[in-house]
Amino acid sequence: MATKDRQKANAKVKKVMEEFKDGELKSSSGQKVKNRKQAIAIGLSEARSAGAKIPAKKKRKKLIDKMAAFHDSCS
Repeated sequence: MATKDRQKANAKVKKVMEEFKDGELKSSSGQKVKNRKQAIAIGLSEARSAGAKIPAKKKRKKLIDKMAAFHDSCS
């Protein structure tokens, strides 16, 4: 993943994690998100729809774990 794509993904995930921590993040079905990994996956999905090149699901699991660790260390 290129640097610009990573920055775009980090920005989207950061925004989504703030919503998650505030208890305002909802999934597509309208239910409140309670799992932080699900919140990160939503952020990556939003980054993908914004044009960032995010790896496919097989590789994305490692990326989700890496971003989860990063956002845990920032808190």
